[in-house]
Amino acid sequence: MAARSRPVDARAERLGLAIKRAEQVLIAEKARVLRPLGLTVAQYVAMAAIAETPGISGARVARQSNVTPQTMAVVLAGLEAKGLIERQPSGDHAQVLVTRLTRAGQALFRRADAAALEVEERLAAAFSDAELATLRELLARATAAIPAPAAAS
Repeated sequence: MAARSRPVDARAERLGLAIKRAEQVLIAEKARVLRPLGLTVAQYVAMAAIAETPGISGARVARQSNVTPQTMAVVLAGLEAKGLIERQPSGDHAQVLVTRLTRAGQALFRRADAAALEVEERLAAAFSDAELATLRELLARATAAIPAPAAAS
């Protein structure tokens, strides 16, 4: 596919705004379905990372969730206060806390994940299988097209 030769100048054409609107609608709907479970989207995302990788460090949860370690520390403290996660010093590095879902956390995560998955299934139902494949490919290309800023030296 040929690249655009002219700059985007009309607000209605701004791709970033269209992507942001779609993300905001998705996140707002996930927030709505998670609220009755007493979870925020950030807490759900953290729990998903922990469920996928029990014993994960808070810093790694932060990276996977695309938030700062400081922000994730607040999210994890909230989950720990609710008895949904437990953190213990790592056997390898005493300074690192490893995080696991408690039994209550596992049970709540299963319910939250089902609610979040239902939202994603409603989104997917708006597209044919071919359109979904194309959308995923286009989103992957869009993500790859914007390089990360260079690290400060």
